[in-house]
Amino acid sequence: MAKRGKRMRAKALAALFVGGSVLQLGSCDPTVRSTLLTGLEATASTLTQTFITAYFTGLQQDIDGTGTGGLTTTP
Repeated sequence: MAKRGKRMRAKALAALFVGGSVLQLGSCDPTVRSTLLTGLEATASTLTQTFITAYFTGLQQDIDGTGTGGLTTTP
């Protein structure tokens, strides 16, 4: 239960920071705002594509039988 409370608190803080950032961009120089938003868009797109690629690569390894079959640790 404590983990759930911390997770909810973290999500609320993240939403607050993102919302506050968006409000701050309204009074920002248009060139700076455009550059920042373009960078954020590129970063979010790349990160999403990386997660999707990793997910399907893991699925393909499981189908091919080349996967490890679970989590392993290395010494």
